[in-house]
Amino acid sequence: MFSKILIANRGEIACRVINTARKMGILTVAVYSDADANSLHVNMADEAIYLGPSPSRESYLLGENVIAAAKKTGAQAIHPGYGFLSENAEFCRLCEQENITFIGPPVAAIEAMGSKSAAKSIMEQAQVPLVPGYHGDDQTEAVIKKAADDMGYPVLLKATAGGGGKGMRQVWSEAEFSEGFAAAKREAKSSFGDDTMLVEKYLTQPRHVEIQVFCDNHGNAVYLFERDCSVQRRHQKVIEEAPAFNMSAALRAQMGESAIKSAKAIGYQGAGTVEFLLDVDGSFYFMEMNTRLQVEHPVTEMISGQDLVEWQLRVAAGERLPKTQDELAINGHAFEARIYAEDANNDFLPATGTLSFLQPPEESEHVRVDTGVRQGDEVSVYYDPMIAKLIVWDENREKALQRLTKALTEYKINGVTTNIDFLYNLATTPAFINQDIDTGFIEKHHSDIFHSNEQTLADELPMAALYLVLSLAEKAQIAAANTTDPYSPWNTTNAWRLNEAHLHQLFLSHNEIEYPVNVEQKRQGTGSYYLITVNHPQFAERTLDCQGRIEGDKLHVSIDGHRSQATITRDGDNISLYRQNGVFNFTYIQPDCGIHDDHEQQGGLTAPMNGTMVSVLINAGDKVVKDQPLMILEAMKMEHTIKAPSDGVVETLYYKAGDMVDGGCELLAFNTED
Repeated sequence: MFSKILIANRGEIACRVINTARKMGILTVAVYSDADANSLHVNMADEAIYLGPSPSRESYLLGENVIAAAKKTGAQAIHPGYGFLSENAEFCRLCEQENITFIGPPVAAIEAMGSKSAAKSIMEQAQVPLVPGYHGDDQTEAVIKKAADDMGYPVLLKATAGGGGKGMRQVWSEAEFSEGFAAAKREAKSSFGDDTMLVEKYLTQPRHVEIQVFCDNHGNAVYLFERDCSVQRRHQKVIEEAPAFNMSAALRAQMGESAIKSAKAIGYQGAGTVEFLLDVDGSFYFMEMNTRLQVEHPVTEMISGQDLVEWQLRVAAGERLPKTQDELAINGHAFEARIYAEDANNDFLPATGTLSFLQPPEESEHVRVDTGVRQGDEVSVYYDPMIAKLIVWDENREKALQRLTKALTEYKINGVTTNIDFLYNLATTPAFINQDIDTGFIEKHHSDIFHSNEQTLADELPMAALYLVLSLAEKAQIAAANTTDPYSPWNTTNAWRLNEAHLHQLFLSHNEIEYPVNVEQKRQGTGSYYLITVNHPQFAERTLDCQGRIEGDKLHVSIDGHRSQATITRDGDNISLYRQNGVFNFTYIQPDCGIHDDHEQQGGLTAPMNGTMVSVLINAGDKVVKDQPLMILEAMKMEHTIKAPSDGVVETLYYKAGDMVDGGCELLAFNTED
């Protein structure tokens, strides 16, 4: 076994590898950039080597620098984590040349899976199921139609030169084929100047199910069951679970054996994941193989009881697999939710900022948090905006899902916008609970997840108003206790008034709708109760009799005799109520005291975040139309297109391609067309 390894990565995966190495008595070397000089993974490692400036292409992606760091510290092996150099065949070859063990597959395996078309060719020869289709040179309608008839409808006609959905048609029956074929060819010719077509079986409700495989250097291979990763946004996974729901033992074995067949076909070694599309009829098709550890590997660890990083280290050191297939078994159910700094309500735009408050849920045998950040750390523009992975386990899916929703309510983060509310809403939608899931889940259930459908707010709005009033009373009590005369009548909070109602007039906003709320406080013995009236047609001006108390982050209420509770988080004027049916976000609209910002900029477009200007698509003086792309900004490994908000004229450009851009700065001067 190695005595020292270098981890060629950062963040939570670097911390994850360090934890296992420490448990095995292996010394660790971290690498870091300017942005990560004081990061958690650097502090956890036994040694750390500086790689270069913050951009990954100038630090973490420089294979020669990583190799030099390993040689300088005497590290015998390099763990690449995922991303960066993890699937870089040239880096793997460089490790081999320098006699440093690459903790991953051999060069040939990485190269074989690096090309999707070549990978499918290899899998076809290995008799691994592929999506049925015709990709031949004979382009006559009769030949392509026969292929469609043979594979069965629905099918998908696609332009081979296509992209962006152009030259593509779904054909649901034989009767529709000719019309769809002609339309697809016309569009392909018009868009690409090439009307060559292919046809594939169209999967209407596919699930993304992947198999974790492991191979050693002695010819042994096992699969550690499957993960369902169907819930995705922008083709990136959001919530993963293991095992996959509604998976029979026979289908699991069939998919597992196909995955092993895939791995053996390329002489695989180490941890790998074979990804399949699973159709509603139980048929499955190879998509690709990831030649590394996956982000979602913890759910497999939770149900199998195995440490996959330890397996990686043992296999890389030449040992045999720790378990045989017969010795592996599934125990319970696990979920992983990816906690991101991003604005789910703004097309999942990544967010940056300082984690001014960070309190994860308490870890236990049921709850695990994999992270690479601490309170006070910065989520920078240079890397993926993942803050942590929240992993939960219990004996079945229903109980594990309850663990997940509870843990999400206990995850407190201030300083940056996160997707925690989005994850909670998603996990509490009836469709997710009832396993009605496929790769189009978020799009299909968008209204339920984002609460963009009309909300009754029958309990939630009065609860938010009551919380505000109770918070004010609590604040007043604390202030009174800190004065020289805590019993002064000016410090009482018992609603006593001389011939006057104790009335609070509040304005709360939800989904951009403003609700005026009157809260009248009444005395009742030594305590108080509240009469709450929402002055909005949706509530028909009904007055509710409410009582409540705040205990930590819990609000306990009684509304017209109906007792319930909610978990509350508050960040300034933003209040979130975590209820059984989702998160309800309210904004407390402070009274307008006549203060206005006279310096508000007009007629400009601002950068949504820090980044690099990739391309400027227009010139000063150009007339543009609404939604026309104007600029492309790259930030946090993603491109963001800046579009015209309306028809108008671009007056002045303030940035050119290659410039660094600060979030919130004005990108151009824009004159709206009257």
